Parts: sequence; C-alpha cells; structure tokens
Amino acid sequence: MRRAAFLIAVLVAFAVMTSIVAFRVLTPEPQTRGGWGGRTMPVAAHTVRDQNFADIVEALGTARADETVTITARVSDTISALNFDSGQRVEAGDILVELTDTEEAAGLAEARATLRESQSEYDRVNGLVERGIASRQRLDEVSATVSRARARVSSLEAQLADRIVRAPFSGIVGLREVSVGGLVRPGDAITSLDDTRVIKLDFTVPERFLASLRPGLPVQAVTSAYPDEVFAGSIAQIDSRIDPVTRAVTVRAEIANDDARLLPGQLMAVEIERDVRRSPSIPGSAITRYLDDSFVFVLIEEGEVARIERRRVELGRREGSMVEVINGVEDGELIVRDGVHRVREGMRVSITDRSEPATGSPTAGVAASQTSPQ
Repeated sequence: MRRAAFLIAVLVAFAVMTSIVAFRVLTPEPQTRGGWGGRTMPVAAHTVRDQNFADIVEALGTARADETVTITARVSDTISALNFDSGQRVEAGDILVELTDTEEAAGLAEARATLRESQSEYDRVNGLVERGIASRQRLDEVSATVSRARARVSSLEAQLADRIVRAPFSGIVGLREVSVGGLVRPGDAITSLDDTRVIKLDFTVPERFLASLRPGLPVQAVTSAYPDEVFAGSIAQIDSRIDPVTRAVTVRAEIANDDARLLPGQLMAVEIERDVRRSPSIPGSAITRYLDDSFVFVLIEEGEVARIERRRVELGRREGSMVEVINGVEDGELIVRDGVHRVREGMRVSITDRSEPATGSPTAGVAASQTSPQ
C-alpha cells in the first residue's frame, strides 16, 4: 500500500510539473512585458537566407585504370634486352622487350636473298617472253616462285616481330617481373601497363536511387591516402543490369588524374549529390522543440525594439550547424539565434547582434544515410 501511494504521489507531481511547463510554453507573454524588470531583453539575431541543399548518396568504390594490360610474350624464347624500368612512363609503340632472334634473323636474310634471285629470274624470263623466245608457261612458273619467296619473307618478318614486345598504348609500366637471359613463354607476365591519366571509379548504388542517376552527374571522392583532398569527377556509365542478389546497380565515374596520384586498386569513398535545391537555412541553435513539433522565434522589428513571434517550422536536412527549413520561414526574415530558452511569444526585445551567411555560400545536403559497399 505504501509503495502504491508513493507511486501515485510521484505521478501527480509529474503531471503538475508537465502542466506548468506546457502552460508557460504555449501561453503568450503579455505585450508590455520586457526581459528584466520591464526592460527589453537583448538577443542575438540571424537573417534567414536561401542556400543550396542536396541529398547525398554515399558509396565505396574501387579505382581502376582507364586502360590496363599485362605485358606478355607471344613466343617462347630467352630475353636479349629490356628497354624499360619499373614505374617508367612509355608511349604507344615503344619497344619494351626484345627476345633472342638469331635463328629467325638468319632465316630472314636467306629468304630475302632467295626473293631477290627469284625476282631477277622473273625479270629475265619476262624479257624473253616479250621477244618471243620463252613461253608464257615458263613465265608463270617463275612468277609462282617469286610469290613463294615473298610469302616466306613475310612469314619470317612476322616471326621476328613476335620477338619484339611493344607498348600497346601510352601509360606507366609496373614492376619488372623478368631479367635479361630469362626464358619466357606465352602468358608469362613480364610487367603491367596502366594508363592512369583518367581513373575509372566503380561503385554500387541501391536500385531505389536509379531514377536520380544519369551520365554527367557530378561526384566527389576521397581516399585515405589524401584525407584532406576531394577528387571531383562525373558519372560516365551506368550498368545495364541490376544485381538480382544485392539489388544494386554498378556505376562507373571518371576522375581526371593528370598528376598520377591516384593508383588503380585504391579504395575511395564516393558522394553523389541528388535533388539539389535552394531552401531557407537556419542555425540549429535557433530551434526549440515541443513533443514532435519544431519552433523558431521570429523577430518582428518595431522601431528600436522587436516583437517575438513563435512559429512552427518543418525541417529538412542538416549540414554542420545549419538546418534546412522546408516550411515556416522565408528568405530575409529575422530569427532569434541564441538564448531561445529565455524568450517567449509576444515579448519585446532589443537586437544587439546580427549574423548573416555569406552571399551565395553553398550548403551541401546531409548524407541520405545509405552506404553501399563495393
């Protein structure tokens, strides 16, 4: 019984305190009342300004080279010369590796000599045919010999070309995996070649954001290697299929990398701005809350003083100390910035300090609380 009586007393006391607080919050102050003993209370004001807000989709992506290839040989033979160093920049067509070609070079020299002899014989017989001394059949036989000799030369030239490994495009070679004198076979890795002037960043985005994605949409990416720098790029392609398991679509962005600081394989955090808009913004310190509603105190200037008007607001995204206002206040209005717990509706106050955001300063939106791992 004592415990029940104690609980009832506590509940009654709580109800009385709640009623007093609600009465003070919801009841306007008398118009003649000031801050201290009839004097106007000084307050700090903030001018509401429209700024840029956006929802942000976050994801994790993997950096890839614009073009990449593993350099290998087409034939089996020993290496006679290496014409690159690890990490060197090469141009398309540069000779990277030369394989031993002594036997093929000798065979090519013999085949070229045979071609010259066959061509001379053809020229001699052709002259005889024109004078009616040799038959047309003899000329055809010599012509066939010339064709066979020419084909033999072309075949040996192709074999020699296979023993010279060239860079297929301009880029930076990776670590050298072979040495002079080593035997290489088709498929053996000699080095890698990457064109990193543009970095392709692949990441996945949940399918519910698909409608807001399009090629050309700007993205921002950061990496732990350069934590204080943001790399800007844009969406280049969107995959034609959605993964039926993860229900996510793969998106590829391109980022300029002329300074070659970004390397293939790096993990990067990506942010995509969607639904960019301009809305009024207010400091978070200007907001008061009662139950599920949010309020601000608007200042209505009346000469040297200002009257307080309590107004309900609908809030949107938050960025740092600034909050987006969807409905309730407009650009150019004055609100109480600090000390909102000391003022009441209808109170007259004096403005001692005014703050205003820099003209045109953008305010990015808050992340949409969606991280899609790569």
